[in-house]
Amino acid sequence: MSDTTTVTTTTAAPAAPATPAAPAAERRALRKTRVGQVISSKMAKTAVVETVTRVPHPKFGKIVKQIKRFYAHDEESKAQVGDTVRIMETRPVSRLKRWRIVEILKH
Repeated sequence: MSDTTTVTTTTAAPAAPATPAAPAAERRALRKTRVGQVISSKMAKTAVVETVTRVPHPKFGKIVKQIKRFYAHDEESKAQVGDTVRIMETRPVSRLKRWRIVEILKH
């Protein structure tokens, strides 16, 4: 009596070739953006932007306004009081500034 055993081996598919490193813009997470009005631009390279968000009250359901102020970096100091601007989250620029002005929507 002879024992013959057949052994089959399977190998995983070869790994895909390594792709070159993706640019930094593609790797980082999406950044928050807000649209608001400039209420102060007296500081150097800084504007205070006020955003208004309308949300329902948690208990009563009435729509209420939430007003929040952001200190935003304005490299060229182009934003004036009353302008509507778009701001984007960024790395900390100073103690209070974590946002930067991306574009001025309306003068």
